Amino acid sequence: MEIRHLRALCALASAGSVTRAAAELGTTQPSLTTLLQRIERQVGEPLFRRERVGVVPTPLGEQVVRRAAASLAEFDQLQVHIAEHRSTAALGVGLSPMECTTALIAELERTLGEERDLRYAVDTSTAVLAHGLAHHHHDLAVVLVSDDAEHQVPPELGHRVVLPTIPVFVGLAEGHPLAAREEIDLADLAGETWIEPPGADDGSLAELRSAALDAGFDPLVRFTFPYGGGRPLIATGLALQLVEPLVVPPPGVAVRPLVGDPVRMRVIIAWRRERVGRSMVEATYRAVLSTYGAQARSSEVYRSWWQRRRKEHAWAAQLDPVFVEAR
Repeated sequence: MEIRHLRALCALASAGSVTRAAAELGTTQPSLTTLLQRIERQVGEPLFRRERVGVVPTPLGEQVVRRAAASLAEFDQLQVHIAEHRSTAALGVGLSPMECTTALIAELERTLGEERDLRYAVDTSTAVLAHGLAHHHHDLAVVLVSDDAEHQVPPELGHRVVLPTIPVFVGLAEGHPLAAREEIDLADLAGETWIEPPGADDGSLAELRSAALDAGFDPLVRFTFPYGGGRPLIATGLALQLVEPLVVPPPGVAVRPLVGDPVRMRVIIAWRRERVGRSMVEATYRAVLSTYGAQARSSEVYRSWWQRRRKEHAWAAQLDPVFVEAR
């Protein structure tokens, strides 16, 4: 016998009518009648007498309903206990590495850390972060994904876009002949040596290759580094790399936009609905927007790009909340 069977028996005894009990349970009268018949066949004798005005428990039915009500009370209390535990248990937060990640963690600690124990995991792979959400390793994730990628969000997860479109720039040595340009055409980088973009296992390397092939060449990728680890190599002039527009270049490195923005990304929030409420989602959304915006506004290259693109392309106006501080 299942919990739903116990609830049906208690509803029948309380309502005294199959019709009223069915309405209380959110089912139909025929479905509830069929369920009661199935239960009675399992028991071996009737639990309710059918009378002209409704249904009345038999002596055995009274005993079963009494014990069912006690069992349901225990079960409901168990659910309350589990819910209370979930509300206080540590919350797993998955993050894509971004230039503003440290500031974002500090802001989440300020806004959410007093109420919840937050545990963080940073990974370049969108697939790993999605797997973490699906298998309860993470409850909330802030993810940087390719603008062209199609990601199916399971129904048990909530999903919200924070930044619909952000550009990807290129990092190259300050002494590179093309570094003097305000923007660089990707086609002019044919024949260069590349460092693999972060998160290449699930999209960014494919994005580089797709954009380069559209520009007429197949990129030569010779180096793989952890996130940000290849910048000293860029400064030597031995390689280039796609980078976030938020990058604060180290000495010897220049960051430039690509003509036509052939590679773009977006930032999304995903969360487990049973663990993360609306107020926490809103706080996370504001934290991402404020920390990303603060760093974007401090970048002269990024600000200059936005001012040009906002006039040229409607999609760049989506970044208005980033570059125009709310008063």
